[in-house]
Amino acid sequence: MNRPATTPEPPYYAVIFTSVRKSDDAGYGVTAQRMLELAARQPGFLGFETAHGDVGISVSYWSTLDAIKAWKANAEHVLAQQRGKAEWYASYRVRVCRVEREYGA
Repeated sequence: MNRPATTPEPPYYAVIFTSVRKSDDAGYGVTAQRMLELAARQPGFLGFETAHGDVGISVSYWSTLDAIKAWKANAEHVLAQQRGKAEWYASYRVRVCRVEREYGA
């Protein structure tokens, strides 16, 4: 990704997913791409940013808390979450935040 996501005027919500992956990531890249494509079609999806190193950080932006709950409950996403817990992540955290202010260049 070459630039930060374009988001609307606040307030809106951010889901910050921070993870440490296991060394074996069979199927991870394909699944991650599929989840982004699927999320982008969900009502309320606003954008996505990610950075990977020793710790990966992915941030998705949403219009409402209900949109976040619907995405979390999406059947295909639920399967990916289960696989992530079992196969891909040594540890992770999910943080849901309300964005009150935004600025930049």
